[in-house]
Amino acid sequence: MEHEKPLALPSDTSNTPENHQTTHICSECGKTFACWSLLLTHRKIHFQSGSSQGLEAGLKPYKCEECDLCFERKLELLKHQKIHTGEKPYQCLECGKFFRAKSTLTEHKRIHTGEKPYKCWECGKSFSQNSTLWQHNKIHSGIKSYKCLECGKCFTLRTYLQSHAKTHRGEKKKKTYKCFVCGNCFTQSSALQSHWKTHRGEKNVKCLECGRYFSSKSTLARHQKIHTGDRPFECPECGRRFMYSFELRRHQKGHKGEEPYKCGECGKGFLTRKDMRNHERIHTGEKPYNCLECGKCFSRKHTLRMHERVHSGMKPYNCIECGKSFAYKEVLWRHQQIHTREKPYQCIECGQFFRTTSNLRNHIKIHTGEKSYKCLECGKAFARSSYLTSHSRIHSGEKPFKCSECDKCFSQKDTLLKHQRMHTGEKPYK
Repeated sequence: MEHEKPLALPSDTSNTPENHQTTHICSECGKTFACWSLLLTHRKIHFQSGSSQGLEAGLKPYKCEECDLCFERKLELLKHQKIHTGEKPYQCLECGKFFRAKSTLTEHKRIHTGEKPYKCWECGKSFSQNSTLWQHNKIHSGIKSYKCLECGKCFTLRTYLQSHAKTHRGEKKKKTYKCFVCGNCFTQSSALQSHWKTHRGEKNVKCLECGRYFSSKSTLARHQKIHTGDRPFECPECGRRFMYSFELRRHQKGHKGEEPYKCGECGKGFLTRKDMRNHERIHTGEKPYNCLECGKCFSRKHTLRMHERVHSGMKPYNCIECGKSFAYKEVLWRHQQIHTREKPYQCIECGQFFRTTSNLRNHIKIHTGEKSYKCLECGKAFARSSYLTSHSRIHSGEKPFKCSECDKCFSQKDTLLKHQRMHTGEKPYK
């Protein structure tokens, strides 16, 4: 196949790669760059109006006869032509995936090894692929060459523009990146790469506040909101604030009355399928999450994690008013309302105010008579899950509350507190 001879780029003769100078100057505007590739990318700004076809011919002289796509190098064209032939001769020995080019296989292998040989000289960030580094360099050069025709917003990468364009079309992002280990899918390759760290057990990002390690900087950033108490997302309906945007979106569905997931046993509605599945364990009695320290079982993974803090003594939630620490986020929120004296949730039946929505929901059951928590042993029903848990100890004989003075055990915490007054001599009721 014959190809046209590559056209030369407009050159700065004093700044060609052959001269190996440390800085490269744009002859159009005088801006300097540390890398030759950055200068080449920057030049596109000056060619964007009026001469885009000439620039395309200069930068991408090798044309595919099948689809008319153009490429900068002959090797890239040959690699592209395998798309039309369907040829994939290179196989990854780790996961069995096939590739058209040996270089693509080499880049893919870095997913398994974690190797990132391409480093940005501006900020020090490393990448597994040279193309990803080249795209990243656009951030430093200030180039946003991809423009949305709907709203005029500009983006550094074509993929960012494509994702943005879906918002105008009302499309949801497709989860095209699949984990070959567990089958989970993701909308971005970077999210998939972060996910792989969970399988490798890799946690190399440390929180300086509590010493906990995380698999990615984004996960650490979300975690650090626990320490700062930052809640930037506010509900316009009731003023309640949230740490994360997904929490706000889920909360707003409650105002709209959206509860698409219904429990087959009692008919109760839920905002998410996960909430419904967690609720169904009340009826089945399933407790799949086991504490390795004491053997206690829980119906929710989140409840197990909170319970584990009893053994570890970890209290990551700090009150910015008085400095007191708490093991649980919900306890911190309730504590903070002591300082603000805030009780924003009102019962429409009797007008009583409450500090939290959970307290309000529990109170409303007094008016409705709802008792959705049923004992599987004797059939007795309760308004709260905590009441059912306490009642269940009658059947199991469990006595988890131990007196530190005489080692006597009790099934209820309030019974332990009453008993301890025998040792202290306290007589609160006169």
